[in-house]
Amino acid sequence: MSFAGTGVVAIWHDLLPEARDEFYEWHNREHMPERLGIPGFQRGRRYIALDAGPLYFNLYEADSVQVLGGADYLNRLNAPTVWTQKVVQSYRNVARSICDVHYTAGVGHGAYLLTVRFDVAAERYTDVLQALRDRVLPPLADAQGITGVHFGTADEAVSKVETAEKKARSEGTEIPSWVIMIEGCAADYVTHAREQLVAELGTLLDNPAQPLSATLYQLEYTRCKTPECAG
Repeated sequence: MSFAGTGVVAIWHDLLPEARDEFYEWHNREHMPERLGIPGFQRGRRYIALDAGPLYFNLYEADSVQVLGGADYLNRLNAPTVWTQKVVQSYRNVARSICDVHYTAGVGHGAYLLTVRFDVAAERYTDVLQALRDRVLPPLADAQGITGVHFGTADEAVSKVETAEKKARSEGTEIPSWVIMIEGCAADYVTHAREQLVAELGTLLDNPAQPLSATLYQLEYTRCKTPECAG
């Protein structure tokens, strides 16, 4: 299924093991409902890693990047609840990008999702973006078992805004520049798509050694805009 807008918040992080139970209660009962209460936020999802990479991936779909850089969201980020301040202190290895969506296509949500993070030289921005959008990603969206393919690049200015919630974390925050997400109905379908994508990126970037951070995740929780469609 295509994203529900042209802006996304993508967050990867590990978590101190002792914080697990409280993290789930907070994220399910306070944090995700709070985020989806912000005007322009449409859907939120949380995933857990099945292979090497940050343990959790959180994805929020919004109408646009303007929503994600706007006053309603920033006001919430600058007024974190007591519970939020406590839980985010347990985050580790945080990466967070607010992205413009350049491509999104699919037939529905999949239980498995691959995230691929990488960088592209500034002078290659336009041609790599066009190649991904026009040539590389559409065939993957039509591949067996694949339910969605999405691609965005970080809005550096919006992603770098310092907020009270960000400062409450005990570590700094990485900002991945380019992000591709592939979702599907079974892990092996998504893994096969990953192999195809990594091969394409190696050729496209003219650098097979280009570091790619690719992690397979399984869906844990979804929340939509209204309580009636919370799951």
